[in-house]
Amino acid sequence: MVLPSLQDGSTEPPTLASQCRVVTAKIFVTGLKVAAQIGVHAHEKGQAQPLVVDVELDAPIAGARRLADTINYERVGEAARAIAAEGHILLVEDFAERLARACLADPRITRARVRVEKPQALAPHAAAAGVEITVVRG
Repeated sequence: MVLPSLQDGSTEPPTLASQCRVVTAKIFVTGLKVAAQIGVHAHEKGQAQPLVVDVELDAPIAGARRLADTINYERVGEAARAIAAEGHILLVEDFAERLARACLADPRITRARVRVEKPQALAPHAAAAGVEITVVRG
């Protein structure tokens, strides 16, 4: 049987793999627990309190088959703990932005969304308070 010529001149029908390409992958870490000295109030100085961090990263990592080909999400936890270890931080906004910028240190990452919750901020009246920021390359 002879297949008719297709628009591109080939006689083979296109496969799904040949019709698709990965534009962006979303790498995420959710519910990361980090102890940090953070806050503007006197009772928050000198003691660590829990933060819950969610991070979502965009990167064009088509064809990833090895860890070196993709974004290692363990680095997100390492960066969050390193920021906390630098000392007292006044605002969750600062923590979130510093973490987002640390993620953008990998040149493959085009966007970083970071959400930071302080579970004890409004306890017992709210489950958490916090901030979500998005930083984009360029």
